[in-house]
Amino acid sequence: MPAPRIIAAIRGAVSRDTYKYSAIPEPEAEVPSRQTLTRRASVYESSSQGQTRLIKMSLGGMALFAILLTMVSLGRAKSYSACEAVGNCTADVSHIWGQYSPVFSVPSTIDASTPSGCNVTFAQILSRHGARAPTQKKSDFYRDMILRIQSNVKDYGKGFEFLKDYDYHLGADDLTLFGEQQMVDSGIAFFQRYQDLASKFDPFVRASGQDRVVLSAQRFVEGYYEAQDRNASSPVKSILVLPEEDGFNNTLNHGSCSAFEEGPASELVATYQKVWLGVFGPAITKRLNSKLPGANLTLTETIFMMDLCPFNTVANTSLVASDFCRLFSMDEWASYDYFQALDKWYGYGKGNPLGPSQGVGYGNELIARLTGAAVVDDTTTNSTLDSSPETFPLNSKLYADFSHDNTMSSIFAALGLFNSTMELPLKYKLSPRRLHGFSASWAVPFGARMYLEKMQCSDAREELVRIILNDRVVPLRTCNSDRLGRCKLSGFIDSLKFVRSGGLWNECPYDG
Repeated sequence: MPAPRIIAAIRGAVSRDTYKYSAIPEPEAEVPSRQTLTRRASVYESSSQGQTRLIKMSLGGMALFAILLTMVSLGRAKSYSACEAVGNCTADVSHIWGQYSPVFSVPSTIDASTPSGCNVTFAQILSRHGARAPTQKKSDFYRDMILRIQSNVKDYGKGFEFLKDYDYHLGADDLTLFGEQQMVDSGIAFFQRYQDLASKFDPFVRASGQDRVVLSAQRFVEGYYEAQDRNASSPVKSILVLPEEDGFNNTLNHGSCSAFEEGPASELVATYQKVWLGVFGPAITKRLNSKLPGANLTLTETIFMMDLCPFNTVANTSLVASDFCRLFSMDEWASYDYFQALDKWYGYGKGNPLGPSQGVGYGNELIARLTGAAVVDDTTTNSTLDSSPETFPLNSKLYADFSHDNTMSSIFAALGLFNSTMELPLKYKLSPRRLHGFSASWAVPFGARMYLEKMQCSDAREELVRIILNDRVVPLRTCNSDRLGRCKLSGFIDSLKFVRSGGLWNECPYDG
């Protein structure tokens, strides 16, 4: 079944009457109905921020009416802006699972289609792997928590009864069947978008060495060739795999900067996430423990309980949202989404002093591909591979790279995609719209894809560059983008001064 149909099934599952146990009675824990959610979303989308007018009238009755009308309008405006500010305007719970959200079409204020009079001359996709099982470490934590609950809890509260017989079998690290289908669909979409180039060129494909990333690349290639009724067996074999081993420079996987991996910068995110968890988590933990007497769940385990919603959902072959999803309200999911955004921002992105530097090597590879010049870099690039036309060709027009969410967060920071985003506050949440398009679910969900395009347009002497992230055109403000989010190629390259100068790589040595 194609991933869009699977996503549609997941969307509907939260609001359909598919849950076999009684609902949680507390109002704060109820997930709104589909009708309510849809109405809320449509009201938000149609709002023009409720601007009001001060109407001066001479007649007392009309003046009173105007005042009342203004008060109502202001109330609506406050409601709309509050919804936008805290990030709970979406009607789809799968869009607020942080990096565990399946990729979806992110709202864009700019049309992502190729502008009239333009031809795409170069296209690069940087993709995260598809939906996966939890990492081995997390999977062990989840299993132990579930076993403890089942051992200690004798009286399950309403809505929690399924835990008594829940069988933990998520496995670890590997792609799910849904994740594999995501990548097939991604390959098909890439071909369909760039058919003119694809008729002349096949993409040069690289993958970071972890199994799920390599398999994602393989499924992408299969989808790409399936769309052309071609056999993908030979192209799959030609994927260049970059090992994730100590001492091997790999621009698709961080690990070469010891100060980032082991120094003070590595401790920032846990400190910052702890602050936000202390704001939104205690009330949820209290409710969970009241419904599961004897479980004695901690704040950290509250996050683990929420994690089990997306992980069970993307592993569920019946395509129904996991029972875990119903244990939390939409606002609680928005808080969870923000918790994950803090991880990407302060752990690997612009909010970490050394985060952007982990993406510098890949940025310099992009410059080489865009300009046809040799790679100039002393950070994470592999000079042996990048100096060979066999392992780093500069004459291709289509490229596909496959990586992880954390490294992609660093690459986006190095490229300046979220330079307009303020530092994320720790004691209240802001929506992706307020953060200029940043959140983990908008930037690096399962199957995330960044397209970097170069195009020649009839009304422009120089080629233009545009970046599209999960169907959202990212305005390239660092190089004075036009109204379609594009920059001149020379302006884009010039804006990457941080990348071309090596970032802060000189601060990477660390002796503990």
